[in-house]
Amino acid sequence: MPMSLGMRPHGTPQYLQQRRVRAIAMIQAGHGTTDVARRLKVDPRSVRRWKADYRRRGASGLGARPASGRPPKLSHKERRTLGKLLLKGAKANGYRTELWTCPRIAKLIKRKFSVGYHVDHLPRLLRGLGFSCQKPARRAKERDDEAIKRWVAVDWPRIKKRRRVSGPTSSSSTKRG
Repeated sequence: MPMSLGMRPHGTPQYLQQRRVRAIAMIQAGHGTTDVARRLKVDPRSVRRWKADYRRRGASGLGARPASGRPPKLSHKERRTLGKLLLKGAKANGYRTELWTCPRIAKLIKRKFSVGYHVDHLPRLLRGLGFSCQKPARRAKERDDEAIKRWVAVDWPRIKKRRRVSGPTSSSSTKRG
C-alpha cells in the first residue's frame, strides 16, 4: 500500500534501514523497481530514491536515520525523574489526594522542571514513561460491600428461583391467526 508524501513510515529506524537494504538486494538480484515496491508494500518512488541514495553514497545511503521533529521538552534524565515523582504519589508531591490528573502533572512538571506542557499532550508523555491514563472507579461513600455480598449470596438466588417457568412470557410469543 503506497504511503502519502511527507508521512514517515511506521517502524524503528533500524527496521526501516533493513527494509531499504532488502530492497537494494532484490534490485541487485534482478527484480524491477515496481516488483520490489509491490513486495515491500511501498511506493515505487521510495524504491527509486533508495536506489539513487545507494548509487551516490553506497551502504551509508541506506543507514538508519533518526526521526526528525521537535526535540522533547524534557531530557531523558528529567523524564526518568518525573516517573519517580509520579510513583511516589500525588500526596508526596503536595496534593491532598492520591489522584493524579493531567492538570496536576502539568503543574508538577512546571514546578520541578520549569517546562510548560499542555494537558492534552501529557497522555503521550505518560505512555512513554510506562503509565496509562485511567479513570478511577466511582463508588458511593455509603456503599456497603459486605451487605452487597450478603444480598448476592442470599437474596438474589431466592428471587431468581421465583421466576415463572411455564407458559408464554410475552404477547409476541402467541400465535396470531
